[in-house]
Amino acid sequence: MSINRRDFLLFLGTSLGTASLGLFSSQEKQSFLPFAKPTSAANTLPFQAIKTSIPLEIEGLSPLQQIEKYNTYEVIDDLVLPEGFTYDVILAWGDRVGDSRCGYNNDYLSFVETQPSEGYLTSNFEYIRGKTWMQSYSIVMGRSLPFEAVKAAVSESDGAIDAFSLPNGDPLKAQIEAIAKEALTDLGIGVISLRFKDGEQWERTHSTEDRRITGISGLEDGRYLKTTGPGVAVFKKANKLGYEDGLGDRAIGTFQNCAGGTTPWGTVFSAEENCHVQVPEPVMADGSSLSPSQRPFLLSDKYLAGCGNVFGLAGNKYGWIVEVDPANPKDYGTKHTWLGRYRHEAVGIRAIAGKRLALYSGCDRRGGHLYKFVSTRRVRDPKNKANSRLLEEGMLYGAKFNADGTGNWVPLTLDTPVDPVLPSQVAGGMVTLPNSNRQEGGIVAITRDEEMAAFQQQFETLGDLYEGNEEEKQGAILIDAHFAANAAGITCTARPEDTMVAPDGTLFIAFTSGNPGGDGGPDKDVFRGPNGELSYEYGWIMRLEEKEGDPAARDFRWSILAMGGEPADGGMGFSNPDNLELDNNGNLWMVTDMSTSYHNRAIASRTKEGKSLSTKDLLGLFGNNSLWFIPTQGENAGTAYPFATAPMDSELTGPFWTRDRKTLFLAIQHPGENGGMRQNNATETRHFALRTTNGKEFMQKRKVPLGSNWPNQQPNTPPRPAIVAIRQRN
Repeated sequence: MSINRRDFLLFLGTSLGTASLGLFSSQEKQSFLPFAKPTSAANTLPFQAIKTSIPLEIEGLSPLQQIEKYNTYEVIDDLVLPEGFTYDVILAWGDRVGDSRCGYNNDYLSFVETQPSEGYLTSNFEYIRGKTWMQSYSIVMGRSLPFEAVKAAVSESDGAIDAFSLPNGDPLKAQIEAIAKEALTDLGIGVISLRFKDGEQWERTHSTEDRRITGISGLEDGRYLKTTGPGVAVFKKANKLGYEDGLGDRAIGTFQNCAGGTTPWGTVFSAEENCHVQVPEPVMADGSSLSPSQRPFLLSDKYLAGCGNVFGLAGNKYGWIVEVDPANPKDYGTKHTWLGRYRHEAVGIRAIAGKRLALYSGCDRRGGHLYKFVSTRRVRDPKNKANSRLLEEGMLYGAKFNADGTGNWVPLTLDTPVDPVLPSQVAGGMVTLPNSNRQEGGIVAITRDEEMAAFQQQFETLGDLYEGNEEEKQGAILIDAHFAANAAGITCTARPEDTMVAPDGTLFIAFTSGNPGGDGGPDKDVFRGPNGELSYEYGWIMRLEEKEGDPAARDFRWSILAMGGEPADGGMGFSNPDNLELDNNGNLWMVTDMSTSYHNRAIASRTKEGKSLSTKDLLGLFGNNSLWFIPTQGENAGTAYPFATAPMDSELTGPFWTRDRKTLFLAIQHPGENGGMRQNNATETRHFALRTTNGKEFMQKRKVPLGSNWPNQQPNTPPRPAIVAIRQRN
């Protein structure tokens, strides 16, 4: 048996809270880890790793000790932190923000400091989960909406109705407008001002900069969002093939805002992700939108969607990166079309004086791509707000990964050859392309390689796929970026949910899940599990390095830093990595994004009808979502240490450090999403077939709360998404 330094320290009984982790080599500069006290050793883990639902190798326990420790486990409906840490609830759904309110399901967080421990906290508000939102709305807001009346009216059409086509003055249309308006108000972006008062706790200062940018900004208040880049030529084009919203280069609101990024010049990027939930995603050959009627309003006991339908929102104006200056109270956001329109999940920023600006983002769908924007002009001063103008001219590239750890960036422009991704290349065997009937528009699903050959014969370049002059065609390619990228042969990946750039230029990418789905699947040669298996659910964290460290490089190398999964199979004990944050030593802090419906789902046996369960069916082993610390250098690079677990049915999102690394802001999204409001402290006992780290199977009895009362934590109170500030006590 081999034993490394970490195992040796554990063998001697050294606590994980004090063990030297070998985070730095002797040649590397040592600096304090977040939360570390000034007297701490520079490479000492400054917290006691918490207990998760399954055994981990970092504990150094024998198989018998693991079975004894983990044969029972209790899930807690709270944000569980290491001993000595606490959190302040900063903002929760329904709290006042400017002349509006805190939205629902907060996601990415950014803290732009104006002075030490004071500044602007910006938050995304991603999506509505109909069941819990409707159950809690009247309690939180103190007023009601006509949910039951509308559900009754649309019951015969499975909850769907084209409200856009209803005549003005129709009572049902007015009721749908009322619901859709409130739902879209709960989406978008919020800015609040904060300070750390008297070294004791964080508090709001309610400055004039506090404001909301909602899903309906501009609809009635004139607070339209602006647009830049080639997409504007499509928005302003006369005689469109598709829908005309009459707004030109203005856009109403922003919604489905997931992850994001913070620039060195003090602005915040907000990523519009699953906009297809509210508006049509496919477009016509000139980049114009399909009719709003193509995405009907939907209301049922569980779901609320299609909220853009009743307002006639144009689908091609959603799915962008929005830039906001939190310090400017008159700034309601700019959508930069050179960054492409797809299901954006994050923005990684690299701004170096004398170099071109590079921005990285992923398309969070099964079979989505990794993208890079490179500016035409160079950065002069990374902190100059004029850098925002660099986003108005450049090129969008898609990443092609090779199985040997190399790759290159392919431009998405008019003369890029059509060389489609083949169905045989991807898990699931399906690829979506722009419809070859260009007058009809939209997309088609291709399942046979022979169909791709016919498509390639019909269209030689991306420019052949789209209509208009050169600028309009470029705009259409960017508007249709995901499907254009499939046509150009950009590698289909495994849900790239975050892109984080380290100071040395290394790009870290969280690939959340390797399973295929209705949108496609990942490349078979690149995305495999530890034993070469396809459809690996648990995910990966990848490291990507540009050739010669150049942000504008066309070639790169990639490798896997950490892999999700059970320790017995080589995984680190987490599943479905999502948002990433870097500390001042370049180490990662990562939150997970397991599908809520699988949280703590009982697994009494690891086989069914004589066959082993899939990695997807084993997700219940991992309990609630969680937050992990992962060194990126030294002998323990890629090892994961659990720092927090989430309240019931929730997801931890948007981790963001203050400059002094003494506070970690964190968003708790959709508590109670599956079980709703917890009633009378209800719990249920479930059984799980666990394995020790060396593969020995044993049974665990797990006590699981039914629903959530977080953050109030009082019986029978509604769960509310909220933002917290994590810090050490005293």
